[in-house]
Amino acid sequence: MQEDLDAVMDRAREAGVSAMIAPATDLKEARFLLDLSERHADVWVAVGVHPCEVQSVSGRAWIDELHELARHPKVAAIGEIGLDYFHPPAEGWTVEGWRQHQAEVLVAQLEVAAEHGLNTIIHNRESWEDLTRLVLPFSEKVRGQFHCFTGTAAEAQAVIERGHLVSFTGIVTFKKPGNMAETAVAVPADAYLLETDAPFMAPVPHRGQRCEPAYVADTGRCIAALRGVPPEQVAEETSRTARAFFRGL
Repeated sequence: MQEDLDAVMDRAREAGVSAMIAPATDLKEARFLLDLSERHADVWVAVGVHPCEVQSVSGRAWIDELHELARHPKVAAIGEIGLDYFHPPAEGWTVEGWRQHQAEVLVAQLEVAAEHGLNTIIHNRESWEDLTRLVLPFSEKVRGQFHCFTGTAAEAQAVIERGHLVSFTGIVTFKKPGNMAETAVAVPADAYLLETDAPFMAPVPHRGQRCEPAYVADTGRCIAALRGVPPEQVAEETSRTARAFFRGL
């Protein structure tokens, strides 16, 4: 989006988006995003190492760097962190070694989040049992936004009961949204968020296009229809939840 970023952000503001959170996938990207946030009052950043990028870190230095980044006033959370068993390991890694390294990097980042009083943005691909085994013990210190949640209502309830949130993307607007539609109706009003996961998974009527922050309004309207409430109510409830969850908003 760098080539038309200003226009993308203007469209988001015109759609009523008052705050945007950009999650990093690695620490280099985190610094780029923090620079962006310093130039835009309505942009915050989540800093962290995505499970598909853990080959980029080893030893202790990266943890020290993450601590440094976490102190930045425009850092709203630690993320995007988690486990990903869907994508193949990075070149030179065995499946077992890759998954073990993902787990170690995840736990290290949960510890950083706890130390700085930050919540987390959690990534899951085909790793639910291992992911919750690692994340839930931190529940008293760190809350998680289980991003792009596609699990069942029962799985959502299991993490919500421990103080965590789930969030829904444009998938909920698709003709075949899987579990997402049922789960979006079942969760409490203060236990879910809306997201775009831009540039991926644009909601109907933009499906197949590049996703943008402005399109979160389409996802919100769909969830409002599913829940039988006005779109303004969903916007108000999820905005209030986001402000309570993310630092600085």
